[in-house]
Amino acid sequence: MDQHNLIIILGATASGKTKLAVSVADALNGEIISADSRQVFKRMDIGTGKDLQEYRINKNTIPHHLIDILEPGERYHVDAFKNDFYKAFESITGKDKIPILCGGTGMYIHSLLQNQTFTAIPVNQQLRDQLNLLSKEALISKLQNDKSLNIDHVDLSSKKRLIRALEISHYLQYNQLEVVDRPVLKPIIFGLKNEVEVTRAKILVRLNERFEAGLIEEVVQLLKEGISKEMLVFYGLEYKFIVNYLDGLFTFDELKLKLGIAICQYAKRQNTFFRKMEKDNVEVIWLDASAPTNLLQQLVIEKVSLSEN
Repeated sequence: MDQHNLIIILGATASGKTKLAVSVADALNGEIISADSRQVFKRMDIGTGKDLQEYRINKNTIPHHLIDILEPGERYHVDAFKNDFYKAFESITGKDKIPILCGGTGMYIHSLLQNQTFTAIPVNQQLRDQLNLLSKEALISKLQNDKSLNIDHVDLSSKKRLIRALEISHYLQYNQLEVVDRPVLKPIIFGLKNEVEVTRAKILVRLNERFEAGLIEEVVQLLKEGISKEMLVFYGLEYKFIVNYLDGLFTFDELKLKLGIAICQYAKRQNTFFRKMEKDNVEVIWLDASAPTNLLQQLVIEKVSLSEN
């Protein structure tokens, strides 16, 4: 892989990313780097869909990175992911193996492709609280009056993005941003895409399987370990809804219905983010997620081989 030094396999939840990544890694002597914001946490297995058995193929276990690296209750963010990614990337390439980045957290993947140095700027909660009191129009006006920051790529429709841009500007007024020397990434990117109804059906089947596997019991155990309800709610989706269920806010049937809808909505947001990445000139080779894994593996290998010629 002279032209490309990284394979990326992305897709929404329940698209089969891990299965394909493992198959490709097995064929190409690769190792997998996870791009998932919640699989970094230990003992949060069922709710995050780690499916660690999927890393076993042909009696081998494919090495994988950035899974089970933090204790529950900790926070993880884009800049920490980037630091961890580059450590794993250099470790894998140092062994003359192929790194395969696999996941659905689009913000993490995009931060690597866009080389966004501002992810290193810390959160200023006090400033955020002050800015949150302002209207979106007032925030836009403040940004437009700030001549120190290029706002061409700021999403002016998102109040959250406007506040972050002002937070960055405020930080740079008083601090020098350290430039970290990173390896140059030359990725080839594959995306798995399903029809909406297929995605919905897969999500609901998988959710039932996770309930049967002990999803609720996993959350109960985390609470027993002292992980706060607030932190579990912060982790979102399965953890948030089950905490609310345990608090008696709805019945088990309502839990299944509401959580199923929320995960489907999350998958939709993931696909929207991937489309936004394409608008930012990220080239994605889209594959039909409903195709057999061996066929998808063959397509990936062919595309990688063609790109090298």
